[in-house]
Amino acid sequence: MSEDFDQIAIIVDWLDACRARNLDALTELYAADAQLQCQCSGAIICEGREALLAYWAPRLDALVPTAFGLEEISPTADGVTLDYRSFEAKPVRVFFAFAADGKIQCMRCGPIGGAAA
Repeated sequence: MSEDFDQIAIIVDWLDACRARNLDALTELYAADAQLQCQCSGAIICEGREALLAYWAPRLDALVPTAFGLEEISPTADGVTLDYRSFEAKPVRVFFAFAADGKIQCMRCGPIGGAAA
């Protein structure tokens, strides 16, 4: 298994696509069978690009000016952990795991502190 990609750079691209409301660029960062597990406002599980498109479209349409601000980003043994501001500017922690080709394979997120701020 080679790691010929920069995981941090991919997450920066993810943030940039979210800030720009560029749904095509955002979904292109995910593997075709990617899974998203969101605990931010109740349990939501999405799998595949079409489901991710349906998840992200209304959130990108409704984002506030301070949305997707980077708080902290750090590599982990299995991927990258990102603390950022959600589309509503609430603090969120997300863990990203990657496929061998550098696409986002799994994303798990939830509010920092266990509650919406």
